[in-house]
Amino acid sequence: MTDSIPLQRYFAMRNRCSYAGLVSAYFSVYLAGTKNVSTNTIYSYRDTFVIFHGYLEKYCGFKLEKMLFNDLSRELILEFLQYLETERKCSISSRNQRLAALKSFAKYVQIECPDEMILCQRILSIDSKKAAKPTVQYLSNQQTDILMEQPDISTPKGRRDLAMILLLYDSAARVQELCDLRICDIRIDSLPVVHLLGKGRKSRDVPLTKPCVQVLRQYICENHLDIPERRNDQLFTNPQGKKLTRSGVSYVLAKYSHKANTAVDSFFPQITPHCLRHSKAMHLVEAGKNLIYIRDFLGHESIETTQVYAKANPEARRKALETMDTRMNTPAMPDWNDDPDLKAFLKSL
Repeated sequence: MTDSIPLQRYFAMRNRCSYAGLVSAYFSVYLAGTKNVSTNTIYSYRDTFVIFHGYLEKYCGFKLEKMLFNDLSRELILEFLQYLETERKCSISSRNQRLAALKSFAKYVQIECPDEMILCQRILSIDSKKAAKPTVQYLSNQQTDILMEQPDISTPKGRRDLAMILLLYDSAARVQELCDLRICDIRIDSLPVVHLLGKGRKSRDVPLTKPCVQVLRQYICENHLDIPERRNDQLFTNPQGKKLTRSGVSYVLAKYSHKANTAVDSFFPQITPHCLRHSKAMHLVEAGKNLIYIRDFLGHESIETTQVYAKANPEARRKALETMDTRMNTPAMPDWNDDPDLKAFLKSL
């Protein structure tokens, strides 16, 4: 190889296609700069590579600082995916997310190192696994009311928690959208809305109900968040005054779902932030709201994503069937017993 390629050029190519250098440029230049992806996407991809690098060192014997990209192979990636499922007990969904990160990296490498295009194409040819669609977990209207009764509103912390939980439900915000909220993102005047920055940096304005606005107004006034100097401050913070994290919000909800479970006789489910988002969506379906409106409310790109709520709601399905019954004129069916040929055909199946 070095006989046909000048030594200087050989080492330049080697450095350009070194695994460590490509990964570094992928995160710092491509994702953060060229693609301008969200912080959450970078964190998710980072976690994938941390796990992948641990696998490469422990099970494959690689030293990352000496690796080249072509030390990878389609078979190695498949073995890593199998490791995720069998050893780490990852779900198919998690397995597919890790694969998506590695495929994104391969797309980047085939641009930076065209000589590796065949290997990149082999990695890109790995299929995602089909997973059973999970059941939508949501609260009934009664359970939602019970949850809102759990924070102790005689304390500042309880009032903060109520404002946070009520806003999370009322806006159907994703948990990161809630954590990112600043004072300037809330409008509580005659046309109250919350400005949410969602996936892919796509923003949407979601209307707020009067009960939510009332609680938010009290929370903002109590904490002196309504002065111009604090417009860019975080809306919700932890006890140390720092920005809330997703795990922090999950902890708060888990605490109150446990409290609700001991307060009522019937079973009260373990609540996650996304459970409240599902609950709001299902309640909108039950209220007869148009799916296009619900799609825009939730910030979905496709109506197909929103349709899962209509399919998961028994009452919505029943109403749809009733509507079909009124539109269909079913012709009288012949008596199969009078048709011996038909009976013979059916018996032969």
